[in-house]
Amino acid sequence: MLKRKEFILGAAAGLTLAAAATAGGVITWPGAHAEPQAVNRITPVPANGDSFSPPPGAPNSFATIFEQVAPAVVQIDVTVPVEQPQGLFQIPGLPFQFVPPNGRGGQGQDAEPQTTQGAGSGFFISQDGYIVTNNHVVADATEIKVKMSDGRELPARLIGRDQGTDLAVIKVEGDDFKYVSFEETAQPRVGDWVIAVGNPFGLGGTATAGIVSAKARDIDPSGYNDYIQIDAAINRGNSGGPTFDIYGRVIGVNSAIYSPTGGSVGIGFAIPAETAKSITARLMRGETIERGYLGVQITNLADEYRESLGLPATQKGAYVAEVTPDAPAARGGLRPGDVVVSLNGKAVEGSTELTRAVGAAKPGDNLRLEVLREGRRQTIDIRAGTRPADLEIAADDDSGSGAPANPGAAAGEVVEGMTVAPLNGALRRRFDIPETVDGLVVTAVSPQSRAGRMQFQPGFVIMQANGRSLGSAADLKGAVETVKSAGRPGVLLLVRTPQGNRPVVLPLGDKN
Repeated sequence: MLKRKEFILGAAAGLTLAAAATAGGVITWPGAHAEPQAVNRITPVPANGDSFSPPPGAPNSFATIFEQVAPAVVQIDVTVPVEQPQGLFQIPGLPFQFVPPNGRGGQGQDAEPQTTQGAGSGFFISQDGYIVTNNHVVADATEIKVKMSDGRELPARLIGRDQGTDLAVIKVEGDDFKYVSFEETAQPRVGDWVIAVGNPFGLGGTATAGIVSAKARDIDPSGYNDYIQIDAAINRGNSGGPTFDIYGRVIGVNSAIYSPTGGSVGIGFAIPAETAKSITARLMRGETIERGYLGVQITNLADEYRESLGLPATQKGAYVAEVTPDAPAARGGLRPGDVVVSLNGKAVEGSTELTRAVGAAKPGDNLRLEVLREGRRQTIDIRAGTRPADLEIAADDDSGSGAPANPGAAAGEVVEGMTVAPLNGALRRRFDIPETVDGLVVTAVSPQSRAGRMQFQPGFVIMQANGRSLGSAADLKGAVETVKSAGRPGVLLLVRTPQGNRPVVLPLGDKN
């Protein structure tokens, strides 16, 4: 109950980064560096007019394609620092905990730095040594080494990164490397053949084949990628490796798998080539990837929200659950409970579209939002801020009830099984509610009521009912009666909980 869907959406359960490395990363694209040096560019030519249809008789074998592209694919080994444990700690592979002799291994000044090894994949995108991989493969690495298909091992350095798209670029010294190119014009179709090449489990030089299983998968925790789903086997260590079409063109960068076990079950995800090339091109030009920022938490306008608000079934939009104080949205006048229906004249289908549209804006750009507020359309102009680099992805948190200790006697009026009261100084102190929060505080809940069964707790604050602010219990009663009179089954409440603001539809009935 009351689960919040944040402005930055969470990843699907079971989603696993396909690398044996730590999280982090970097990006850079060779751009103009690659063009004057086209001698080593691998450019297979389609055998017929259809850019993704296989040649006659394919796929008898993928051997020719693999032989062509393998020299451009590399194994990436990284050394990453780890926090030194205090006292007892577990050594991988041993069934017991280990006590360091003489207390060594703690956090003292003389303690030696501890490191761990990780591995991933990558591929050359220029003749002069630029390599694409995943951000999470090389982030925080103190040492990066690249092993090529001919056995050479070369040191590499990080050029740049973009955590939002999980892309990174590293570079090795040299000017005679075989490289491949992103295919960004011809779009693969569901059912087209693909080949994944990489370094699963550190084995290196491994090819797997399959098809495009789906497109535009919205599993990105940051909201900036529409992943290509493939069923070519991807495992730990494949992260950052390329997905090729049958002509050796890079259509994606392998990044994640869906797996209940951590191994391949035939559901892998690749960052589309169009996204990868665009981001890395900017980094190679020396640009810093900055994204627009509003400072809100949003969710899709679910059917139950529409019904409770009396909106038509065809209405699309993104529901604003929370606005960060002093952020651009708050300064521009956006409020919790608003439904954003368009941005700069373009319709907003849901939270993902709004996330990406704001992210695509440049800091300082004017964003004109059309919103539904208390049944009326309004236009709000907001100057986009810069999304903080360390903005954490907020996750749903079911831990704890949120109920305060020793809540004391309930005060207020009973509405739909909840005892509610307007906020005052005493109630704010009692439930630790900041001055910036307004509405009705829940002081008690009947366990047999619908609210009780939905886990409403004392200390929750009902900020809005059906998009309207609440100042008294009478306001909430009036909203409930309006919904009942209209024959709608539930009232949409915007509730402040210890974990943040969350919209919830409370079903209504004649009895509580």
